[in-house]
Amino acid sequence: MKRVALYLQDAHPLKDCILYAKYAEEKGFEAVWQAESRLVRDAIVPMAAYAAVTSRIKIGSGVINNWTRNIGLLAATYLTLDDLAPDRILCGIGAWWDPLAKNVGIERRRMLLAMRETIEVFRRLLRLENVTFDGEFHHVTGIELDIVHGRREPRNVPVLIGATGEQMLQLTGEIADGCLLNYCVPPSYNDRAMELLEKGARKAGRSLDAIDRPQLIVCSVDHDRDRAIAAAKQLITQYLAQQPHIAKASGVSQETVDKIQSVLGWPATKEQVREAMQYVPDELILEITATGTPEEAKSRVNEYIARGCTCPVLYPLGDPYLMIDTFAA
Repeated sequence: MKRVALYLQDAHPLKDCILYAKYAEEKGFEAVWQAESRLVRDAIVPMAAYAAVTSRIKIGSGVINNWTRNIGLLAATYLTLDDLAPDRILCGIGAWWDPLAKNVGIERRRMLLAMRETIEVFRRLLRLENVTFDGEFHHVTGIELDIVHGRREPRNVPVLIGATGEQMLQLTGEIADGCLLNYCVPPSYNDRAMELLEKGARKAGRSLDAIDRPQLIVCSVDHDRDRAIAAAKQLITQYLAQQPHIAKASGVSQETVDKIQSVLGWPATKEQVREAMQYVPDELILEITATGTPEEAKSRVNEYIARGCTCPVLYPLGDPYLMIDTFAA
């Protein structure tokens, strides 16, 4: 396994996550990605914290959305992160999801065009251009990043789209530096994803090899296999209920999703999650995650690599240090 990265979300206290990022760097991990999904923890503050205490490991957003930050602020934010960790910052960005977006007043529409415009203006600003752009979603007039301190040179911040749906995968192949493939899917999901990325790449005169393809993978490692499954099941139960795009990609039946949703509220309580877990079979957990003993987890991760993942981005459940040691270079 030549490349491996760490994925952190909200399962651990932030102070502990800083320690995990440092430990992952010591053990040869390529990157640490910070989630931003539910209204629980933003990505930018933890990314800055990881950048401040490390010197080599790359740091990515996994993923921010393209709806809630003004395009000028978005570019300035990644310029600032690049000042803190030069050439180590990765911009993972996605189209967000409903019902969360709708519940906070964001009405998503024409998601492909919105993403295309965001990435175009973002890149031009980070190239330190003076930008005027009159699109459907972004309207800017003569703006540029004002560098008071730091390097007055174009910044190298690769853009990776967190794409799940078929049309967004094609767009990713066409315009992005990479695709941050989603988790809670079986390895076979990647077969179709590779086809769609390659189809998009051909539009831009590129090959699939030109597109980096890191992939989020839920990784529950424990020497006690049953305990590993239980830890993964708690997370998967919540995802199936609250993130419809992931539930669809996972291949789980609508009947199972309906049963889980009948129990879980928003936000879900720990008691509701425990009650709903009975509807999630162990077989599903083993199918859409890398769960089990260290050797079982490594074997499963290699299946994702064999089907197109270029760098597993592992979300540790259970003991993060055990998981990092399991996959250390």
